[in-house]
Amino acid sequence: MYRILMILLFCSTLVEGQDLIGQAPLKVYEDGQISVKSYNFNGLEPIFNKTDETIYVINFWATWCLPCVKELPYFEQLNEKYKDKNVKVILVSMDMPKKVETALLPFIKKKNLKSEIIHLDDPDANAWIEKVDKNWSGAIPATVIYNAKTRKFYEQSFTYEELEKEVLTIINN
Repeated sequence: MYRILMILLFCSTLVEGQDLIGQAPLKVYEDGQISVKSYNFNGLEPIFNKTDETIYVINFWATWCLPCVKELPYFEQLNEKYKDKNVKVILVSMDMPKKVETALLPFIKKKNLKSEIIHLDDPDANAWIEKVDKNWSGAIPATVIYNAKTRKFYEQSFTYEELEKEVLTIINN
């Protein structure tokens, strides 16, 4: 009985350290109410292979990328409007690890971002870029929108209308 209890306790600890991705992060950065989990690509990869009923909108961006910053409010607006309609917006920050605490966390706080934000800490981009999409050059902003039936990749900036249109094509499919 004691062994079973210890195994259950160990398993619950593993699950507790996991999240939407199903992996424990490399690191968690925190600043007051703000918390950002950091993963290498192997840890992040499960979010690109979900087969549930949710539509995933995954945007690669960075605080230093002006086109990325310009379109962030559109992802936030989409997240707010469609959060009860099985749409999950995930913002994957490409900021350098040494800039997470000094640039990313203050940026999130200043812009009051509500979408889920994940930090990607994997400098070997050549090993993982084509796992996101074989046509991706590695430039940002870049966005993957998918569900169990449809997958689309965009290496471009969006207006809100363009972004919503792409999500609606999947919702109405």
